Amino acid sequence: METAGYGADGTGGDMGRTEGAALRLEPWTEDDFWLLRLHNSPEMTAHLGGPESEEKLASRHRRYLELEAGRMYRAVLADSGQAVGVIGFWERQWRDTTVWETGWGISPAFQGRGLAAGAARAVVAEARAAGRHRYLHAYPSVDHAASNAVCRAAGFTLLGPVDFEYPKGHWLTSNDWRFDLASG
Repeated sequence: METAGYGADGTGGDMGRTEGAALRLEPWTEDDFWLLRLHNSPEMTAHLGGPESEEKLASRHRRYLELEAGRMYRAVLADSGQAVGVIGFWERQWRDTTVWETGWGISPAFQGRGLAAGAARAVVAEARAAGRHRYLHAYPSVDHAASNAVCRAAGFTLLGPVDFEYPKGHWLTSNDWRFDLASG
């Protein structure tokens, strides 16, 4: 899968320094359910409607494994293979057309190092290689400064705020960020 360099902005206790390291995306597998559990905390889901039940996590895991268009990945440090997060892209109907949508989560111990932006750049390359759609969108909450910064750092263009339902039944105001996959 795609390997992307990223700039880190610090060290992380026993995780060591990761500056200048490369990030790799590996396809989601049956063995990756633990990452969903790890990210199912109030801290990680504050902008997504809160933690999910075990049943909903299992359903999400199935959807990740069975995506018909797009793909989910675990983001890993290229040098050690250590999983640091989740990212992917999938189809969404948006304003009378079908686009790719992306979303991500970097494990708390690895946040603040530029890993999410590196993963976002890598998933842009994967969506571009998949073809099919011209645009890749991300819809972070307008209040989620870190995810909006990831979009900016990864080269997405801010189109503005929109009302967005995620998860089903939970409405929020999100920013619509778009990456033109046809551009250089």
